[in-house]
Amino acid sequence: MRRLLLIALVSLLIISCNTGDDNGGDAYVATPSPLAVPQLFQDKLLDPVIPADNPQTVEGIALGRKLFFDPILSADGTQSCSSCHDPKNAFTDSKQFSVGIDGSVGTRNSMPIFNVAWNFNENFFWDGRAIGVEGQAFGPVTNPIEMKNTWPNAVASLQASSEYPDLFLKAFGTSTIDSTLVVKAIAQFERTLISANSKFDQYSRGEVELTPSELNGLNVFMDENRGDCFHCHGNPNSPLWADNIFHNNGLDETFTDRGRGLITGDPREFGLFKSPSLRNLAYTAPYMHDGRFATLEEVINHYSEGLVYSETIDPLMKKVSEGGVQLSEEDKADLKAFLLTLSDPSFITNPDFQDPN
Repeated sequence: MRRLLLIALVSLLIISCNTGDDNGGDAYVATPSPLAVPQLFQDKLLDPVIPADNPQTVEGIALGRKLFFDPILSADGTQSCSSCHDPKNAFTDSKQFSVGIDGSVGTRNSMPIFNVAWNFNENFFWDGRAIGVEGQAFGPVTNPIEMKNTWPNAVASLQASSEYPDLFLKAFGTSTIDSTLVVKAIAQFERTLISANSKFDQYSRGEVELTPSELNGLNVFMDENRGDCFHCHGNPNSPLWADNIFHNNGLDETFTDRGRGLITGDPREFGLFKSPSLRNLAYTAPYMHDGRFATLEEVINHYSEGLVYSETIDPLMKKVSEGGVQLSEEDKADLKAFLLTLSDPSFITNPDFQDPN
């Protein structure tokens, strides 16, 4: 009897150990890898948004990183996520408009990818059409001006590869690949793309000093009678440097691109686009949703004397009737100096964020 009981226990243990193999991941648990949340974010009580059904794991992050840089997801095997989101450009594109696999050109500038786990409203892209990091990762594969693929075809390419089935098994407990698991892995990698070591971050930690010009630029940024930038782009107490809310910032009188209104159908949201983070501006030119400004000077000049009235212009553009806030040349130069302190050289060179293939 004791022998039979021992055999039963051993058999149960074997079954338990193998429940992660190709069962859809119901029982399998990969190696946990919690996000390394910067102390500055912790101090400001900024907790990351991580779905309960997609926890960060060592294996999932590694798989997502490989997928992010692999052109296998595109229809002709020539374009990866990194084609339009290059690490050296803070995971955006230096072109005004990114080019798809067959030469198709979009109408919007590629958005940078960093600190995505702190986009608390979970709206992604300039118009907020995707919900969650996973939703953001899902669309480009089938977008006709990006990777121009189908998910069945992309999944078939992964399933037929010599590496990916085993990598999915390690990450999710199944070697049967589907689009949900692909975007979960990519999202895990993207959540690790944390930028929080700019000169201003170091200043906030008491490690360095800002120059008089940079300090005056901060004052311009925060002064409602000068730059008045903080309403849409945060402040030292909100180190994301973005509100992730949609605004019409006075670029156009009429709209060929309706922005948020294209998604909601609400005329009150025509011409509204999401405020991007001001982090890493040194690497993310050109600027605005359509990449119309090649330099920070052009951006500053827009808010200083280039505002254009339209029916949906944000009330925060209080001086639109005057064309803008009318900054002095000194304040413009100092504002630029401050904005550049928000760039993080260690982010674009982090070896964990580079192509592993």
